[in-house]
Amino acid sequence: MPRFAPSFSLRRLTRRQSRAPRRAGYALAAIGLLAFTAGCTVGPDFAAPAAPEVASYTADGDGLPANAAQRVQSGADIPAQWWRLFHSDALDQLVRQALQASPTLAQARATLRQASENLDAETGGRLLPSADANVSAARQKVDPSAFGVPVAQPPPPFTLYNASIDVSYTLDVFGGNRRVLEGMAAQVDYQAHELQAARMSLAANVVTAAIRQADLSERIAATRDLLAAQERQEDIMRQRVAAGGIAQADLSNQELLVAQTRALLPPLDKQLSQTTHQLAVYLGVPPAALRAPPLRLADLTLPPDIPTGVPSALTRQRPDILAAEALWHKASADVGVATANQYPQFTLTASFGSQRTSLGDLSNGVNVWNLGLGLTQPLFRGGELRARKRSAEAGYEAAAAAYRQTVLEGLQQVADALRAVQTDADAFNAYDDAWRRAADAERIAQGRYQAGGISHQSLLDSQRQLLQTRIARTEADAARYADTAALLHALGGGWWNEPASP
Repeated sequence: MPRFAPSFSLRRLTRRQSRAPRRAGYALAAIGLLAFTAGCTVGPDFAAPAAPEVASYTADGDGLPANAAQRVQSGADIPAQWWRLFHSDALDQLVRQALQASPTLAQARATLRQASENLDAETGGRLLPSADANVSAARQKVDPSAFGVPVAQPPPPFTLYNASIDVSYTLDVFGGNRRVLEGMAAQVDYQAHELQAARMSLAANVVTAAIRQADLSERIAATRDLLAAQERQEDIMRQRVAAGGIAQADLSNQELLVAQTRALLPPLDKQLSQTTHQLAVYLGVPPAALRAPPLRLADLTLPPDIPTGVPSALTRQRPDILAAEALWHKASADVGVATANQYPQFTLTASFGSQRTSLGDLSNGVNVWNLGLGLTQPLFRGGELRARKRSAEAGYEAAAAAYRQTVLEGLQQVADALRAVQTDADAFNAYDDAWRRAADAERIAQGRYQAGGISHQSLLDSQRQLLQTRIARTEADAARYADTAALLHALGGGWWNEPASP
């Protein structure tokens, strides 16, 4: 396709060196004029979006119930190692091991380095001139009569040796190169935020898996105790059936209850194994290599104070929101690149060197040089460049919408987690009250049984109720720990408070 590409070049041999300074001066003047105009940068200038105007995460307030064991500290900053709020050295060790050995983080770090090195490569290639050294030798034969110079005897073939340095530089008159580098820098920011998001997600996943592991272990133990109590009750009922004290239907109902309780154990064992295997992957080890015993909920301390920061600052704290902003920034730079591609491009070229017929004479000095300026202006591309600009503008609008959606989803996740912590407090208090009442009933039943006031079957029934409420209370207690960890992760995880790496 046609391109308007006027160019001029100055080439001097030794016998015309008297004109070189004047022509070089003309070229340098042109270079200076173009360099003066190189400050123009087309396309939109990206600015970080303003923080959302929100005063709270939920419509009914961010506080916890008055009878909750936790309090929300609005405006308080989240520590970088937020999992240490649970005051468990074993949990802290698990998270640290995961942050050091996880292949997911290794992949994210390598991807960040790749983006950074690509930016460095493009920066050197686009902002600085390129210089190449060339050395060549060619066997030639020249017939002067072909140029209208009659000679009696054509000269014999000769070898032409050439040593030169070629320099090329494309002037960034309309800022296309700067927009490319701006977009690549935004890509580096995106990968950096993705790495931070991976670190925070990994820490939250380890904490959640450890809490679930502790929850399942205690539920399995309580279910086995419940099953043992029901089996003892079944044995008593079988003896009473043999003695004619109760009907066979009562024993059948008890056997059904025992079978139903026994059926609860395999799924719980399966979930515990899967959670343990997943935790091993988070830690960067094979499942068979994880030898540490599961944590116990008693080993953890429920954080009494939950720092929630400021809602309007969430967009500067959550890595996924910052990553979406970086993609929006890159889309803005792409618009500038597409716009600059519609304008002329100016390229400076220069070369100097030595051409001799004897290899030993190459070092005698420069006898060949040139200096040139080329201009390329697209004339007809079938609407390609305008369509690419419209495409970049549409990409910019899509990235802006994706950013707004990410902000809304981030606020939703915080609101959901905060609401979960609020309801967890009510649920745990209800189950704790039921468990205490069941414990009182079981203690009274023990006294009445020892005094001969009730049967052994009635005592076992009170023990069964106590174990059932114990399982429900354990599950509600684990939910408080897990949802607290989810809330701290949804708030950003406090990564901005980490000490700077050396």
